[in-house]
Amino acid sequence: MDPMRNDPAHIVTETELRDHRKQAEWLIAAARSGLQSLFRQVAGQNYVLLLTDAKGVCVDFFGDDLFTDDLRRSGLYLGSNWSESLAGTCGVGACIVTQAPVTVHQDDHFGNAHTALSCTAAPIFDSLGQLAAVLDISLLRSPAPKTSQKLAMTLVTAAARRVEMANLMAESPRDWVLRLSSSPEFLDVDPEAAVRLDGSGRVLGYTRAARHLFPKDSVILGSRIDQVLDISIDDLPDLMRDRPTEERVIQMRDGGGLFGHAIAPKAPRTPLRNNRRDGALAGLTGGDPAMAQLLSQAERLAPGRVPLLIAGETGTGKTRLARAIHMTSKSQGFISLVCAGLEPRALAEACRNVVGPTTLHLRRIEDLQPDTAAALGGLLDKTPDLRTIATTCVDPANLGLPRPVFHRLAGCTLSMPPLRMRRDLDWLISRHLGRHAAGAMRLSPSARAELMGRRWPGNIRELEQVLDVAVAFCIGPVIDLPDLPDNGPALQNGVSPHEDASDGLEDILEACGWNMACAARRLGVNRSTILRRIRKAGLRAPG
Repeated sequence: MDPMRNDPAHIVTETELRDHRKQAEWLIAAARSGLQSLFRQVAGQNYVLLLTDAKGVCVDFFGDDLFTDDLRRSGLYLGSNWSESLAGTCGVGACIVTQAPVTVHQDDHFGNAHTALSCTAAPIFDSLGQLAAVLDISLLRSPAPKTSQKLAMTLVTAAARRVEMANLMAESPRDWVLRLSSSPEFLDVDPEAAVRLDGSGRVLGYTRAARHLFPKDSVILGSRIDQVLDISIDDLPDLMRDRPTEERVIQMRDGGGLFGHAIAPKAPRTPLRNNRRDGALAGLTGGDPAMAQLLSQAERLAPGRVPLLIAGETGTGKTRLARAIHMTSKSQGFISLVCAGLEPRALAEACRNVVGPTTLHLRRIEDLQPDTAAALGGLLDKTPDLRTIATTCVDPANLGLPRPVFHRLAGCTLSMPPLRMRRDLDWLISRHLGRHAAGAMRLSPSARAELMGRRWPGNIRELEQVLDVAVAFCIGPVIDLPDLPDNGPALQNGVSPHEDASDGLEDILEACGWNMACAARRLGVNRSTILRRIRKAGLRAPG
């Protein structure tokens, strides 16, 4: 790299950005509200907020639309990659390397193209103590003194702490959470640190600020809280909100003191089979019978140790189901690995420090190399605390894995239905549109009918991308037919390469409410063809 060259910012491709955002979905959700609040505080000073993943790619962004072109050119925008290997010394890259808050001001930047910027960044850690993201607050043009960014540093570090807190709380509905503060005034509203505890008082997760409670270089996960605080799990009810904050004092083993706020585990929810309407699993369906049955099975299996194999076409939501099962389980850690190109050494390194029950999520298990498959079998023999959830886009019978490994991974197989077979397509459309457009956009009747009739070979992933494109194309609050991207190349004879169009005809009719035009569009054939196949199959509409 040449610091004297005005090289443009490195922007990843749209496909790469989608992949980075998919991996960071949980983080974006946890951070969104806090970032909106922070941006409202600094918008008048022309600051820009970037949320990057641990690799330095910006996955969320808040900035003034008036300066969009300038922000894009400077890399202060979605998809910019601020890793030090590409950008040299910069706020995000330095934060990733040091894993500490940092301000890189004007000439501190390596590249000549960035010397007008002032970037203040703070790391965000997940509840297992691993770097998950970087929150950066930047100015295109700033005052010359570096001390002008002290307020920016205060704001960004506080916001990063709150994101970590929000993530820990979201993960902990069935565990104790102990929130800590050096001041009683802020204990209930803005605590400084928090730990998540199981029923015996062992640490299941923590925010980064809680690291200083424990001895340097000690293993925190699995440690007992009474090793550092003069408190046991039985004392936590005395630290709940019905007691004045100034009385909730906890003595530290080193002689210091903190104020504590304990949050009790929530009572077990009504199971899915009793029409539960909340929770990680129930949030995956809007009432489709096949999905409801699948999620009911998943809920029964989640607390146990049975290895699960989730099969389904690409884009059906297999990874989301795997994460939801983990959140419903008793597992503490979550390790997600893509099997394509995974080497035995990388597999062993990822699982080296497993403490307590941990979910090992193996994506696209059909791409697992033979030597890695053999290493996986040995790893599972030596690490009984690992519970595997594997996903595949092929028929489980055609995986081609060694039989011992297959049976170690497929204690039970859950099959995700393709989107064209689901009866809650309308709910999925409304949910995604509401989530990404915050209720500001709606579909015209003709646009909704068009979407309801598509075949969706890319399933939920394709649906979400189509809606994202439609929101971008639309001028105004109503998405109409011209705003929808093309339906893609027609399948030969209306049939996918792996499926006879007559297969599942009754299921598709059910999913379309026996609307012939809708079923015809999903199968890519004429309405008269649908009627002919109905007569041939002897099918009749219910009622």
